[in-house]
Amino acid sequence: MERRSADLLVLGAGVAGVYAALAAEERGARVLLVSKDPFPAGSTPWAQGGVAFPVGEEDLEAHLRDTLVAGRGLVEEGVARSILEEAPRHLERLRAFGLPFHPEPTREGGHSRARVFHLGGDRSGLLLLEGLLKRLSAPVVPAQALSLLASGNRVTGALLWGPEGLWEVRAGAVLLATGGFGRLFSVTTNPQGATGDGMALAWRAGAGLRDLEFVQFHPTALPNGALVSEACRGEGAILLNAHGERFMPRYDPLAELAPRDVVARAVFRERERTGGVYLDLRPIPRLEERFPTVVAQARTLGLDPLRAPLPVAPAAHYAMGGVRTDAFGHTGIPGLFAAGEVASTGFHGANRLASNSLLEGLVVGWRAALRALEDLAFPPKATPLPALAAPPEAVAALREEAGEALGVVRRKEALLAFLRQAEAVPLEEVERAGRERLEAGSLLLLMRLLARAALAREESRGAHFREDFPLEDRPRHSLFQGWRLAFLPVGVE
Repeated sequence: MERRSADLLVLGAGVAGVYAALAAEERGARVLLVSKDPFPAGSTPWAQGGVAFPVGEEDLEAHLRDTLVAGRGLVEEGVARSILEEAPRHLERLRAFGLPFHPEPTREGGHSRARVFHLGGDRSGLLLLEGLLKRLSAPVVPAQALSLLASGNRVTGALLWGPEGLWEVRAGAVLLATGGFGRLFSVTTNPQGATGDGMALAWRAGAGLRDLEFVQFHPTALPNGALVSEACRGEGAILLNAHGERFMPRYDPLAELAPRDVVARAVFRERERTGGVYLDLRPIPRLEERFPTVVAQARTLGLDPLRAPLPVAPAAHYAMGGVRTDAFGHTGIPGLFAAGEVASTGFHGANRLASNSLLEGLVVGWRAALRALEDLAFPPKATPLPALAAPPEAVAALREEAGEALGVVRRKEALLAFLRQAEAVPLEEVERAGRERLEAGSLLLLMRLLARAALAREESRGAHFREDFPLEDRPRHSLFQGWRLAFLPVGVE
């Protein structure tokens, strides 16, 4: 077994992980960055939308208000305010890095004004990540984290499996930036590696997971799950049903830019009612120039958006829930931090405001790295924590059922049936296993917890919609913080 050491071990090489590694490097720390998949890795390169930044001090309160409205009473206002107040400094830093943000921001769903900054049209995430990687000098290890190392109640590193075999990395602190769990669903906009690994690792270390019932479904995905950016609707694209009719509220010309949960449910209902929903991109001037990725993805399916509307449907897109952290990415477990989609800071509440995710990854990734460097420790001994594994074939079958039970519209009977199926599949504690079994173990854990959370929340709020409980459980106002459901490890059942 090869052994290495670092001050900060970063698991995950999307925007949160790479930006965190840069922050630690600037402070002279020894950093090791781990990527399960080849670069460009994670969900960041798939992000067609840009980064939402408040446009000047006068926009801070409006951006905060839009975030609170989208989050349906579950946004932690203090966390959101602190992230938005810090955001302009990161925009300045990124511009100083030479990243070519378009000078004029665009408007996306849920925003009261144009404040989403793009790079290269609909290639924002890819160009952002490539720009950050060019500045990074830390070594990047192509490997999967098998388990975390611990000494007492402190996380002290990880066991990794890569092309050259098993590695033990001892670290003063570990930062999880492993992304979400979109691959829990058979139709998703997420990459293959989005299997909730970091959440499972944190769970085994004793960290809590919360808000798992809040899964955002992007309203406009192609049949293969490829995303059609919300920015298209911001630039004039319109939704049509199978009869060629616009179906969003006619009295509101901006209804197609409502928060994503609203649009996703409308698309879901209209597909049920008329047999299909289509997005007409032809009203967008210079379509191929402004949205080259969308056009190219459509053409790979034999579709031409310049000639006819594209068939679209909701697809699993973003997990608002995850590892419970504070505003600086600390999980409550000494030595363990999390940032990006793997984490739940309270910034997104029950429904993420469009393009706030890359912003959170930047701000909290930077913060978490600096906070971790304030509390490094290297105990003399460390023990691998158990990992979770499950049979891949059984979990693959559950993925096919997840869209019906855990999708845009949920029902008690379907949730109970799905939970019974998920609990019938064995979830094992193991010392080590191959990638497929480990990913299946992570997904099975999250399937069980998500189903339990969705059953427990007998109301509809944000991205969680219960057909049998279609209303929120009480009036929403600026002081109300709705209840949250968090899961602490109690052993494998």
